[in-house]
Amino acid sequence: MSKERRYSFEFFPTKTDAGHEKLMATARVLAGYNPDFFSCTYGAGGSTRDRTINTVLQLDSEVKVPTAPHLSCVGDSKAELRALLKQYQEAGIKRIVALRGDLPSGMGMASGELRHANDLVSFIREETGSHFHIEVAAYPEMHPQARNFEDDVANFVRKAKAGADSAITQYFFNADSYFYFVERVRKMGVTIPIVPGIMPITNYSKLARFSDACGAEIPRWIRKQLEAYADDIESIQSYGEQVISEMCDRLLQGGAPGLHFYTLNQAEPSLAIWNNLKLPR
Repeated sequence: MSKERRYSFEFFPTKTDAGHEKLMATARVLAGYNPDFFSCTYGAGGSTRDRTINTVLQLDSEVKVPTAPHLSCVGDSKAELRALLKQYQEAGIKRIVALRGDLPSGMGMASGELRHANDLVSFIREETGSHFHIEVAAYPEMHPQARNFEDDVANFVRKAKAGADSAITQYFFNADSYFYFVERVRKMGVTIPIVPGIMPITNYSKLARFSDACGAEIPRWIRKQLEAYADDIESIQSYGEQVISEMCDRLLQGGAPGLHFYTLNQAEPSLAIWNNLKLPR
């Protein structure tokens, strides 16, 4: 893949055998586009730990695409994290997405020996040196639990300076929010690549609920058009493909170092955008 830009796809571990087979079939299709890596999420409080591990190892060894596990510190001790890192090292995994992690339902505050993502980044570096390429999260529109935007920018800078190699953003639908965020942290001395996270639009009601929960704003002009389509799934998907493709083109033209697609374990929506952009295969 291009040394100038990198492209990647994200999956979530499933609860059923049928879901897992669908995930693997999707991964094999996407592997044909020669992405730089896959990533695999980690449930709140490590709730999908075993499924994440198994999925990561299978994607990396069978589908032959380097795969980055998400690793969060909420609810895990240093000993548990150390054991996970060792397991991934021994399996030849070279990239990790280091996160504080979501709090499990009912948990009012973070638990575990490490409370913040920058602590986890520092811990990974202390334990494994330069073995892992460490990704961290960035929030162009602010993390939903941050006190304010200034605090959130400072949190990101701490993660970068703790030893992160690059960052992946929460998805967004306003390219200006990405460009402004990057400009802000560059002025604060952060030089690592910050790759936009891209969410294809396929189902408006689900997208609206998820976006409200995670703090990703759907601009009014997009929301109102999607609402107007009501249950017309074909029109929603066609409009979503156009809007996201145009945004991605603007991001790349503006200097974004690649794209990271949140696939929701589906190949077609991400590949429609990929093909519209005429990305390298």
